[in-house]
Amino acid sequence: MRQVNAAGSVLAGFFVFLGLTLLGYQLASAIIKFKSFERYVTVKGLAEREVPANIGIWPLQYSVVGNDLTEVYAALENDAQRIREFLLEHGFDASEITLAPPAVVDKLAQQYGNEQLEFRYTANQTLTVYTHKVQALREAKNQMAELGKTGILFLGEDYGNTTEFLFTGLNDIKPAMIEEATHQAREVALKFARDSASRLGKIRKARQGQFSIEPRDRNNPHIKKVRVVSTLEYYLSD
Repeated sequence: MRQVNAAGSVLAGFFVFLGLTLLGYQLASAIIKFKSFERYVTVKGLAEREVPANIGIWPLQYSVVGNDLTEVYAALENDAQRIREFLLEHGFDASEITLAPPAVVDKLAQQYGNEQLEFRYTANQTLTVYTHKVQALREAKNQMAELGKTGILFLGEDYGNTTEFLFTGLNDIKPAMIEEATHQAREVALKFARDSASRLGKIRKARQGQFSIEPRDRNNPHIKKVRVVSTLEYYLSD
């Protein structure tokens, strides 16, 4: 009876050993396959384009001085009218021109002491052109000196009063640029796979970068450089 039990125990132990061996082999195989499956390469693709701006915003700020407030306002209106005529002659529509309220400073009210003032009032006003006619805007800006010779005192552009050029057609070129960036990234991944004696697999992960729109250079703000970088991860296999 004891011999039968002993034989049964040995047989049971053998099957347990065999099962553990097979389980260990399967686990090792699964780990190896998992690690192999997780081999991947991360690459980036760049797409750039130069595009012309399609909107121009041109603030024209001018100034008038005087000692009679009524005359100062009249001079502002006269200058505004002459600027409008200049802009209409250059092909702009009246709907593209807006006039902001004037800002008038009474220097006498701000004076300290008995300093003699040459002009009591200083008034500034801004007329703004918002247009899709970017080329016409650039041509008109180049001829501003002729308008200044008529006696209009234009103020220089500062941080809050500069000509802006915008590009609003991003949605029209976005799909093609994303395709270009993705294609470039895949070419880089293929080269890496060849150099490492691997085969390129499917995309593991893809991240589209943000589009940036910047002036091409300081002297040509009406030409924009659109840029996007896409980041992709591809699986690799032997």
